[in-house]
Amino acid sequence: MSALDYFVLIGTMVGIAFYGMWKTRGRRELKSYLRGDGQTPWFVIGLSVMATQASAITFLSTPGQGYLGGLGFVQIYFGLPIALIIIAIFFLPMFRRLNVFTAYEFLGKRFDSKTRLLGAALFLVQRGLGAGLTIYAPAIVLTTVFGWPLDLTIICSGLLVIIYTVAGGSDAVTVTQKYQIGIIFVGMITAFCLLVAKLPAGLTFTDTFALAGGFQKLKAVNFSTDIHERYTFWSGLLGGTFLMLSYFGTDQSQVQRYISGASLREGRLGLMFNAVCKIPMQFCILLLGVLIFVFYQFEQPPLFFNAASSQYLAEHSTDQKLRVFETDFNSAHAQTRQRLEDWLKARHTGDFSATTTAFAAATTAQQESERIRAKANKELSAKNPGATANDADYVFITFILQQLPHGVIGLLVAAFFAAALSSKAAELNALGSSTTIDFYRHLIKRDATDASCLAASKWFTALWGLVAIGFALYAHLVENLIQAVNILGSIFYGVMLGLFVVAFFIRHVGGTAVFWAALAAQTLVFVLYFNLTISYLWYPLIGCAACVLFSAILQAVLGDATKTNEPKAT
Repeated sequence: MSALDYFVLIGTMVGIAFYGMWKTRGRRELKSYLRGDGQTPWFVIGLSVMATQASAITFLSTPGQGYLGGLGFVQIYFGLPIALIIIAIFFLPMFRRLNVFTAYEFLGKRFDSKTRLLGAALFLVQRGLGAGLTIYAPAIVLTTVFGWPLDLTIICSGLLVIIYTVAGGSDAVTVTQKYQIGIIFVGMITAFCLLVAKLPAGLTFTDTFALAGGFQKLKAVNFSTDIHERYTFWSGLLGGTFLMLSYFGTDQSQVQRYISGASLREGRLGLMFNAVCKIPMQFCILLLGVLIFVFYQFEQPPLFFNAASSQYLAEHSTDQKLRVFETDFNSAHAQTRQRLEDWLKARHTGDFSATTTAFAAATTAQQESERIRAKANKELSAKNPGATANDADYVFITFILQQLPHGVIGLLVAAFFAAALSSKAAELNALGSSTTIDFYRHLIKRDATDASCLAASKWFTALWGLVAIGFALYAHLVENLIQAVNILGSIFYGVMLGLFVVAFFIRHVGGTAVFWAALAAQTLVFVLYFNLTISYLWYPLIGCAACVLFSAILQAVLGDATKTNEPKAT
């Protein structure tokens, strides 16, 4: 990176951070720290909800997913508009009417203390681990840009976001997120435009999409009914609806964003903003990855996008086996490029027979290069287990650093950090809020003053930050980060949603029945996940359905032995 890149990066991030601290100066009440001042307009809510969900993982890892798997990943979001409409109709009005700090307070009012604590505990475990992944993502950027050790980078960047979050609270998160998401959009649009400009001169848009389609990168919708296929229209529409309903409706990091609105209408409009914009945004990010794939069919890609792997290869130039892999990979890629140039020439001259032959040869050569890369990765993993992070997470940042001009590099690195700060701050703030309200004030110190709770919230926020750092140190063991985040959520979110579905719609079920039903349902999900190979998108549906069914059965067995509470506004 050049001096200009550093100026853009540091100026952008420091400017946003200082603005948030200045804008929220003097706000030290518990309510504003945990939930904001309650005057947030709808467009800020919409951007804040989007920024909380769209972490650095979204903008760093999703293009890599598009590079490897094409547009099919977008199907996971097909149920999102349905989920947000349901939340706007049922969840949001109840949360606002009860004037709760956390979503799990509602469970306590509707059921009992143990059910509230169970819902909060499921959130804390899932989101605490998920926060580790969102710390890991920007550490990848720092490691690639500066060449720092990954573990040290994770620790330093994690401590930075802990300080940022503890100092500001919910209000600072909301105030700065609209500017952070603006930086993100500017950066991604700039990258998209420059990528298109860098495609070969003779490659038209029609040629580009024909090439991507030929390599099966444009198949955005898969109507297969095979439950073992990870991304299909049905798993996205059905399983995705439950996953998104769980995330946006029961995860405190999201609930905390939209209950801060000035009115019910503002909160609903903020949610509808995301219902309209989220799928197109994810589609465009995946398309960016597809275009990077096309670009690297004509430009020599590295054998390893992973920075640690590339560094190991550079430092062990005498390793003949790895060097043979690199030579063979470059040769296979050269053949791919030559065949695609033949295909392009034949396509422009109208020689359809030559077009088909050339593309078939290009496909064979491209598949051979990927086989060589897979063998090289396996060889490298055996020799250097510390360099085994998934290549997909490094595709976009490698393209940025190697292909884009200075200034733009700084802008895009700033975009990654803006996404990281906004999502991590929201997550840690929500973790601290839930621990304080649902455990500290509810169990440990019922007579705690607001000042005591405020101090406790800051300490709990810092503690969860340290937990997230610890988990991030092991994140290199997972697959593609954007998938890992959704897999983790799918394991826990279904049961969390089941608790709220019973609370809202099955009025005769009491706390004891739903508590034990939720534990049984979560156990079932764990057993199925470790023993089946079905798409993870089905687990939110399974967890929710099991919780609802088990609670109804248990309530029938228990009869009137459990008490059903009617939540009242406070």
